[in-house]
Amino acid sequence: MKSLVKTIAYIGIGSAIVCAGTMIIQIPVPQTKGYINMGDALVLTIAMLFGAKVGALAGGIGSALADIILGYTHWAPFTFIIKGLEGLIAGTLAHRAQKMPLRVFFLVLAGLEMVVGYFITEVFIYGIGPAIAELPGNCFQAGSGVLISILLVLAIKRAVRDSKVWNI
Repeated sequence: MKSLVKTIAYIGIGSAIVCAGTMIIQIPVPQTKGYINMGDALVLTIAMLFGAKVGALAGGIGSALADIILGYTHWAPFTFIIKGLEGLIAGTLAHRAQKMPLRVFFLVLAGLEMVVGYFITEVFIYGIGPAIAELPGNCFQAGSGVLISILLVLAIKRAVRDSKVWNI
């Protein structure tokens, strides 16, 4: 029971962090009626720190909630799945990887899933032209998310290394 409560709390706090982080920096993309943001960095960070379950749910819920709050409601269901899978991949693979090069590889894989997921969705909704137009922005979002998440995880782990409060 204690573990379940802790997991639910991590998912709730993680969702709020992802939502807020997604909303802070947004660059609108008119062709797809979407936006580029820095939420991926937080999805990947939470997934690396807390694993697949928390990463997937916090990533999906927090990102979809940001879409709804910002008025991009048509993207929310797709975002829930795409960002949830991104958190699941990072939380399953990068969370367990012991060596940094392997961890980076798995984070890039998670970011690639995000790029491909949105590309397929955009082709389906808007056609190939707008989907191609958004590729550079999504690649930038994924790449910067990987870099920022690595720096955040290193800083967080260093800060709480000797703490008895968190086991991350």
